[in-house]
Amino acid sequence: MRYLFEDYALDVDRRELRRGEALVALEPQVFDLLAYLVRNRERVVSKNDLLAAIWHGRIVSESAMTTRINAARHAVADSGAEQRLIKTLHRKGIRFVGAVREQGESADYSGLVQAASLAPRLDRSALPGVADAPAEAPPGGPRLPDKPSIAVLPFANLSGDPEQDYFADGIVDDITTTLSHLHGLFVIARNSTFTYKGRPVDVQQVGRALGVRYVLEGSVRRFADRVRITAQLVEAETRAHVWADRYDRTIGDIFAIQDEITNAIAAAIEPEISASEQDRARRKPPEQLGAWELYQRGMWHLLRHNYENSLEAERLFHSAIALDPSFAAPHAALALVDFFQIPRAQRDHNPALLDAMFRGAVRAAELDPKDCLGHVALGLHYMRRGEFAQSICEHQVALALNPNSPFAHWGYGFVLIFAERFAEALDEFDAALLLNPRDPAKWPHLATLKAGTLYQLRRYEEAAASARDAMRSATADVVWSCIHLAAAFGQLGRTNEAAVALAELEPRRPELTLSAFRSWSMNRLRSERALGHIVEGLRKAGLPE
Repeated sequence: MRYLFEDYALDVDRRELRRGEALVALEPQVFDLLAYLVRNRERVVSKNDLLAAIWHGRIVSESAMTTRINAARHAVADSGAEQRLIKTLHRKGIRFVGAVREQGESADYSGLVQAASLAPRLDRSALPGVADAPAEAPPGGPRLPDKPSIAVLPFANLSGDPEQDYFADGIVDDITTTLSHLHGLFVIARNSTFTYKGRPVDVQQVGRALGVRYVLEGSVRRFADRVRITAQLVEAETRAHVWADRYDRTIGDIFAIQDEITNAIAAAIEPEISASEQDRARRKPPEQLGAWELYQRGMWHLLRHNYENSLEAERLFHSAIALDPSFAAPHAALALVDFFQIPRAQRDHNPALLDAMFRGAVRAAELDPKDCLGHVALGLHYMRRGEFAQSICEHQVALALNPNSPFAHWGYGFVLIFAERFAEALDEFDAALLLNPRDPAKWPHLATLKAGTLYQLRRYEEAAASARDAMRSATADVVWSCIHLAAAFGQLGRTNEAAVALAELEPRRPELTLSAFRSWSMNRLRSERALGHIVEGLRKAGLPE
C-alpha cells in the first residue's frame, strides 16, 4: 500500500517515504509513527494510542514522544507553525489532516498514477547521495538506504523444545529494539523479519528482498541449566562474514541473561559495521561514492594518523559536504582533522584554527543533535582550549547518545588524562579497545595514550607492554610510544632496554635532551606533575639534561 499526499509517497511495504523521486531518510520508529497517523487520519490519535501502537505499551517520556512527532513533521516539511499536515489538538492528541490518496492492490490505479505523475519532481542529479550512488538493489527489491541497514532474522531454536521459542524470539526482539536506537543504522522492523521464521534462508536473497546490506542471524540452544547463543553478522550481497561470537551462560534470572546478551551483541555490531562500511567505501570507484561513502572513506584515511592521509580525509569530507550540506558527520570530521594536526605542528596552533574547529563541531551538533560525533568534536575542541570541565560534559553527552562508540570512549579518556583522573581514563581506553577488537591497527594512538596513563599510574610493566603494542603499527605515534617505553624502563631500572628505546627515538627527535623535551611536550601534557614524572623516568633511562 502507498499513501500519496502533496508531492510525497509513503510506501508501507517497502518502508519508504519519497518526495518526488528523492528518498527521505527516516528512523524506523519515526516511519512507524508517520504511517500510523496516515492510516488513522480520520480520527484524533491520543498519547495512549501512540504508546500502544509505536512503543508497544512501554512507558516513554513526553520529550521522547515529542521528538519523534517533530521528526515526522520535519520529514514532510511541516515543522512550521501552520501544521498543514500533522496537527496538534490541545489536550486531545494529534491528527494527520492532509489530503491522502491510497494506491494499492484494491485502489483505482488509473487516476492515482496520473495524480502521482503530476506531482512536482526533483532533478535526481541534484540529489546528494542518490544520483551519485548507483542503485544497489536488483529489480524486485527495495533500494538500499544511504546509511547502513540491517535485518535481524529470527534465531533458530536448537533446543528441541518448542517452549523455548519464546526465549529465542525475545532475544531477537530485544536486539532489534536496541539496534533501532543506534542513530546511524537503518533497522528493518520485526514484523518483516519474522516472516522468515522457521524457513531456510539465503542471506543474499534476504538482503535483496528487505533492502538491507547486513543480516544478523543466530541460534539458541538450552540444555539443563545452561544456554548457548551464537550470532553472526553477514554482508548480504557478498555473503561474507563480518563478525561472529558465541555466548555461554548459566540460567539464573532469564530476563537478566536476555538483557546481558542483547547488550553484548548490540555493542559488538556497531563498530563492526562501521569498519565494514569504511572497507566497502575504499573498494568502490571514486565516481560512484555518495556523501555517506565519502565520509566513511575519509574516516578511514583520518585514522591512518599521518599528514598525507589527513589531507586526503579533509578533501573527502569537503566533497561529502558539497554533495549533502545537511549531513552532520563530515562537519564534525573536519574539526577532527584539525584536532589531530595541531599537536603534530602540521597546522598552526592559533585561535583562528580553534575557532574553525568550534564552528565545525557546533554545525554538526546543530544539524544532528543525536549524532555523538559532533559532541566528541566539540569536547575535543574544549580540551584544546584547556576548558576540561566543559570537555568532559560534551563527552558525557556523546556517550549518553551512543555508549557503544569507541571514538567517544577514546575522547573521554583523553580529556580525563588532562584532568589527571588517570584510573577513569584507563577504563575508557579499555572500553574503546574492547569495542573495536576487529582492527586494532586503527587505534595505535589509543594504545599510546593507554601506555602514558599506565605510566602515570606507576604501572610501569604494563605501560611498557602497551607502548610496544602501539609501536607495532605503521600508524603509531612512535615518538610518544618511545618516550613512554624509555621512561617505564628507566623507572624499572632496565637501562639497557631503555637505551634501545631512546635509540628508536633518535631519528625522530635528534639530539633530544630533557630540557628540549620539557619545552615541546608541555603543550600536550599541560600538567607539571605529569611532565615531571616522565622527566624523572627519562633521566633514569639516560636522557641527558
